[in-house]
Amino acid sequence: MEKTLPACPVETTLMLISDRWKVLIIRDLLDGTKRFGELKKSIGSISQKVLTSNLREMEADGLVNRKVYAEVPPRVEYTLTDTGYSLKPILDAMVEWGMEYKRKLN
Repeated sequence: MEKTLPACPVETTLMLISDRWKVLIIRDLLDGTKRFGELKKSIGSISQKVLTSNLREMEADGLVNRKVYAEVPPRVEYTLTDTGYSLKPILDAMVEWGMEYKRKLN
């Protein structure tokens, strides 16, 4: 099923990353492949259900690859796709803006 995208490119970007958890997932995957447990631990207060839901949406949107290994217990790894990795400049700009904002408040 093809997704209908908004006419506005800013709205399209926000549709894909506006959830606070998705931005944090991308931030953590920019460093490389991570297992589910590693993501859950690094993000902190996210529930397993919400993390699973966000990862599935991001996979459907083409931002994340999910690889399942046929092991017991099963091992699942997540990696950013090229499209997901292309969001790095946006996150870098958010870091810079956030640091500058915090400096102005102090």
